[in-house]
Amino acid sequence: MAGMVVERVQTGIRIEKRILKVLKALAEHGDMTLGDLVEGIVLHAFEGRSPFSPAHLEVIAQLKAIYGLDLDASASHKLTERGENGHD
Repeated sequence: MAGMVVERVQTGIRIEKRILKVLKALAEHGDMTLGDLVEGIVLHAFEGRSPFSPAHLEVIAQLKAIYGLDLDASASHKLTERGENGHD
């Protein structure tokens, strides 16, 4: 199957540091770019499908442990940065 031609744009998003480390390592593990990984995750999520196999989830768990990522889905939309909402 031939690739689909799309228009990509450069963006600057702010993301939690450990999440980014895990995503970068996961992209490297899959021999793809970070952008390709994020696009794949989002396209799966838009269809209500999981982008990760059980084997991928094991790799993710290992990477989370390596990078000290202790956040889970319950933290979604609750993260604040230092200096926000009275945090030092």
